[in-house]
Amino acid sequence: QVRLVESGGGVVQAGGSLRLSCAASGSGFVINVMAWYRQAPGKQRELVANIRRDGNTNYADSVRGRFTISRDNAENTVYLQMNSLKPEDTAVYYCAAEYVRMVLTGRYGNYWGQGTQVTVSG
Repeated sequence: QVRLVESGGGVVQAGGSLRLSCAASGSGFVINVMAWYRQAPGKQRELVANIRRDGNTNYADSVRGRFTISRDNAENTVYLQMNSLKPEDTAVYYCAAEYVRMVLTGRYGNYWGQGTQVTVSG
């Protein structure tokens, strides 16, 4: 089983920065893709950014150039550095581990964190 725990959310003024972290606990798995999604009130959950195990990244147009995703494969941790935050970035941010391969069974699964609130005022 894979458990994801996010941290780093909070309240920040427009133009400020926050760094989100997400650590995957457990053993016997390989995470191929780690990602950040967000969901604002009344809106659908959307992809913010993802990063493959080889380091390739993908960003939503709305955050490209402001947010940076990175990961530490040895620690099964993913980060999201958010700069130049805007009020429209306000949302609950969810960490996801996708295409997770269980070493013993060879089966794949996807996992979600519980979410962390990011509020941008101003």
